[in-house]
Amino acid sequence: MLTSMYRHNSRIASRWMNRVRLMSQNVENPKTAIIMLNMGGPQTADQVPDYLLRIMTDRDMIQLPVQSKLGPWIASRRSEEVKKKYMEIGGGSPIYKWTDLQGRLLTKALDQMLPESAPHKHYIAFRYVPPFTEDALKAVEKDGVERAIIFSQYPQYSCATTGSSLNAIADYYKDRSLPKIKFSLIERWATNINLAKVFAERIKDKLKLFDEKIRDQVLIMFTAHSLPLKAVSRGDTYPHEVAASVSATMAQLAVPNPHRLVWQSKVGPLPWLQPYTDDAIKAYAKKGVKHMILVPIAFVNEHIETLHELDIEYCDEVAKEAGITQIERAAAPNDHPIFIAALADVVAKHINNGPSVSRQFLSRCPHCVSQRCQSSKEFYKKLCSTDYNQPELAAKI
Repeated sequence: MLTSMYRHNSRIASRWMNRVRLMSQNVENPKTAIIMLNMGGPQTADQVPDYLLRIMTDRDMIQLPVQSKLGPWIASRRSEEVKKKYMEIGGGSPIYKWTDLQGRLLTKALDQMLPESAPHKHYIAFRYVPPFTEDALKAVEKDGVERAIIFSQYPQYSCATTGSSLNAIADYYKDRSLPKIKFSLIERWATNINLAKVFAERIKDKLKLFDEKIRDQVLIMFTAHSLPLKAVSRGDTYPHEVAASVSATMAQLAVPNPHRLVWQSKVGPLPWLQPYTDDAIKAYAKKGVKHMILVPIAFVNEHIETLHELDIEYCDEVAKEAGITQIERAAAPNDHPIFIAALADVVAKHINNGPSVSRQFLSRCPHCVSQRCQSSKEFYKKLCSTDYNQPELAAKI
């Protein structure tokens, strides 16, 4: 079964790469590549089984006992249920559409801001569906760019998300010679001021929908993908980076409303970060809090966890059952002009005076014992040609 699924995936990847080439040839002789990392999402229901298979067998994303057997079993068992969810939001994930649009708008802005590094071209590098990370790297090399900026589309860093995509790049070059390209890395940007501003604007749009008499009392619930407590205890920086985004957003919003950070999308039986979003909705309803806004603070575009989990499962089903009077869900940044300004600001600052790879990335979690993690840090020191040779800054920390 596993082999047949990957063969099926190869056919899909081939078709997708042809489509990507057709859509991405507007930029002739690009000088600077912007490699946009994300997990991706199935464009059609047919892609769901292989999408789940890749997630459930990726030990960077999720760790299971006997993963080579249990992972495919879970993926197979969940496929029909997940297919149904995608059909309920239009038949597939819009992540590719949004990422491609964001990339086009970003590179257009960069061409105007930084003519010396233009033309800029974006390359989509998905982890679990085509166009895959390796496809993006092949395209970058083929185009003969001078510089390539690896740009995570997860503003808040986690070993399970950005870390997994970065490991995929390290895996690709494990048995290959490094190309003559100046690589650099943007792995986190949780507190960028324009990122905070766009979330604040999205919240304001929803606050306007509440009666003026109770508007200042509406509970703002920031919701982000949860993380296993095992990863949190290891020292993964994701929880405090998400909290930093919440704090920055509230500072820009400047309203008296109460706010909380909650967590969604738990998978499996092990304990994850709480409180869970659905449980929080129910608990607040019992306390008499009947007006709230859900804000997907860790997602930069719409996908299954906003369009289905938040909109259908929580705002519709859970909220109605709990007796919530009014619940709204703030839109993801998507193509909001302020968000495009955030992307351009992050990349332009990086190009102008940012480190090729940050010391924060090269350091390790206090309880990390992963040889894969250590090897990845060493790889990026080499790929990005850093000068961090001091013992306290080395990846062996």
